[in-house]
Amino acid sequence: MVSRTGKKRDKDSFTPPEPRVFRYELPGGWEVLAGKTDEDNDLLSLKTARPNDWWFHVRGMPGSHVVLRGREGEKPDSQVKKQAAAIAAYHSKARNGGIVPVSCTQACNVTKPRGAKPGTVHIKKEVVYKVRPSTGEE
Repeated sequence: MVSRTGKKRDKDSFTPPEPRVFRYELPGGWEVLAGKTDEDNDLLSLKTARPNDWWFHVRGMPGSHVVLRGREGEKPDSQVKKQAAAIAAYHSKARNGGIVPVSCTQACNVTKPRGAKPGTVHIKKEVVYKVRPSTGEE
């Protein structure tokens, strides 16, 4: 395979680009990643997120896709999920709102419809958290 630069590229060694994200550390070793653009959201949700990571997005408004990840096999408690949901609300058009509904599901339940524009996904098995937008750093 030949790349745009004209150099031969081995298809087995190709790695997808890393999404540009905001990073947050939560207590207990949890990490939260929030996409910066629609293209970053696609990469984060569909390529970077592991199947057992948790995925968040504010309901009914534009905003970042947010992924909560911890150590493999570890499950977050509801408080950690609410903190990640608050970060998702903060990185949305609802940032200055009061209490905001945020969808949550495992990353394996996030898919992209065929031909959909960047940042558009379909989710299954969602739970909705109602939270105040926050990064937890205030």
